[in-house]
Amino acid sequence: MRPLRHRRLTAVVALATMLVTAGPPTAAGADDGRNRRAGYHRVGYFTQWGIYGRAFPVKKLDTSGAASRLTHVNYAFGNVSEDGRCFVDGGPGEGDAWADYQRPVPADESVDGVADAWGEPLNGNFGQLAKLKAKHPGLQVLISLGGWSWSTYFSNAARTDASRRAFVASCIDLYLKGNLPVLDGGSGGPGAAAGVFDGIDLDWEWPNWPGEPGNVVRPEDRQNFTELVAEFRRQLDAYGRTTRRHHPLTAFLPANPATMDAGYEGREIFRYLDFATVQGYDFHGAWDPVTNQQSALRVPSGAPDNPDFSAEVAIDGWLARGAPREKLVLGIPYYGRGWTGVSGSGNGLFQPAAGPAPATFEAGYEDYRRLKTLAGNGFTVHRDLRAGHAWLFDGTTFWTYDDPAVVLQKTLYIRRAGLAGAMVWSLDGDDDNATLTKTIGLGLATP
Repeated sequence: MRPLRHRRLTAVVALATMLVTAGPPTAAGADDGRNRRAGYHRVGYFTQWGIYGRAFPVKKLDTSGAASRLTHVNYAFGNVSEDGRCFVDGGPGEGDAWADYQRPVPADESVDGVADAWGEPLNGNFGQLAKLKAKHPGLQVLISLGGWSWSTYFSNAARTDASRRAFVASCIDLYLKGNLPVLDGGSGGPGAAAGVFDGIDLDWEWPNWPGEPGNVVRPEDRQNFTELVAEFRRQLDAYGRTTRRHHPLTAFLPANPATMDAGYEGREIFRYLDFATVQGYDFHGAWDPVTNQQSALRVPSGAPDNPDFSAEVAIDGWLARGAPREKLVLGIPYYGRGWTGVSGSGNGLFQPAAGPAPATFEAGYEDYRRLKTLAGNGFTVHRDLRAGHAWLFDGTTFWTYDDPAVVLQKTLYIRRAGLAGAMVWSLDGDDDNATLTKTIGLGLATP
């Protein structure tokens, strides 16, 4: 007899397949199968700061089994200076060179069990990523530039031909050639990080659209973004001719159709990108006065906003703007969004709330590994199988999140829609057994 766990998993796969194929034929869901991939990208963001409060060193990618299920690790983040250069600076608010490549990693946190010595050229996260790649030769590591906090000066970097050339050259020199600034004690130096990073991920949030307050925003950002990815492609290809390798170029793209139109020449940018990851989360959060879904596959019935956001809406939006489905990677969250002081009746969905739910690091934001422990401990798990989302509710506090069943349903949607794969933000939100990453590996496995 099959083990009970296996029979349950088989039943979940069958149910998720039924739910995905029963969905209405949208632009994304209407693929006839000719574009289905033999292999899928499985991209995970590793956060620089996750080594601290979340106690998530690079080693956990290996010991948890995550690394063997991933094709790409995106390191978050690289900074952009006001004069439009990639740079590393240990100054407050500018970066954490200590975490990147100065910190001597102890033996119990080291991928190969060997401790770093003070002052080695490549310590910290960068050194551990090099060891991870040695253990998992098929894994590629990309430096992700910008993010929510460090997109302030992207517009400056992309503004002119000269600024674009200088910006791209500085990023390749710093990260791919590995010419790191020398820090106190001696870490860094010419070629210190050579081979750690295989390519570049552009996470400009957002061209010609407000992001974090203080970001430089210009109407010409839309065209300049296209010119910027073209320049990255030219210089990466030129560098690749010296290394005899292809160096990938990717970008993180928004879910909001208005942001798509303001900041991107949809069809043009994909001439230069290997693929793009699409925001599949933060559709709603405690900034809204009522509880809602933050990452549903489809817009739920009875949603108070019309139009509303969903993963399918985001993918359809990019397809309608000329993006090739075989270059679209769907983003999946390893965290939930929460409200407390929920009033009204029923299961808590679409009900007024007083504010963000208390959480470990940020009110209204909690990692999956902590949310999973709430189920059965005063919280009930609710599901909308048709819309593809789940939530926790205890009568007062509400959390919308992706659990393994939802993640599996999304991977089957990716397969049916002929998309390029899945991306996750962020790997440190998973549990110690990499349950969500393993679920993605299962859902996107190839024969």
